[in-house]
Amino acid sequence: MGFREINPKMVEATVTPGQRLFSQRGAMLAYRGEVSFTPNTAGGQGGVLSMIGRRVADEDTPLMTVEGDGTVLFGHGGHHVHVIDLAGDTLYVEADRLLAFEGTLQQGTMFLGAQGGVMGMVRGQVTGQGLFTTTLKGHGAVAVMAHGGVFEIPITPQRPVHVDPQAYVAHHGDVRNKLSTALGWRDMVGRGSGEAFQLELSGNGAVYVQASEEKL
Repeated sequence: MGFREINPKMVEATVTPGQRLFSQRGAMLAYRGEVSFTPNTAGGQGGVLSMIGRRVADEDTPLMTVEGDGTVLFGHGGHHVHVIDLAGDTLYVEADRLLAFEGTLQQGTMFLGAQGGVMGMVRGQVTGQGLFTTTLKGHGAVAVMAHGGVFEIPITPQRPVHVDPQAYVAHHGDVRNKLSTALGWRDMVGRGSGEAFQLELSGNGAVYVQASEEKL
């Protein structure tokens, strides 16, 4: 199946019998053919545990199961849409940034502290992003949303990448994340990102950065 970018804010997906997509509720703009949209109560391919993880993280983003035979146009809120193709690796992405993804991908939930330690938890508290993040693993396509477009930055062992936490969209690969502070604790009072905090990503992979710090 996959997704075809119609313009920066809209993608088209082909739905075929026997296969399915998952989309954020309200993401369907139009469709052709015999296509059904059913509220998903099992948390996508991740099952109940994935859904519980999102509830605990206050990221209970409703999903719709899309099935049938036809084509569907997806978009949401006028946000820019970026398509990421996975070839067996894992994508880490905030739940509210997911527009749609193929049912071939296994969905799960990861506690940020598992990668970032205590600073991962601090990142969640300070930036307003959840302590949990959604994972999508396997072979398939994912459409994510962002403000002002998305830029992919490679991550290599010799060159870690520092990102403003609120500009972060997603990352994949064998990557570690760590939140560092560019200022002293007294200077950080009242500051949620930018010069105060930097998300350091190291290893092998890529990070996707949005052009604006505005939250979805």
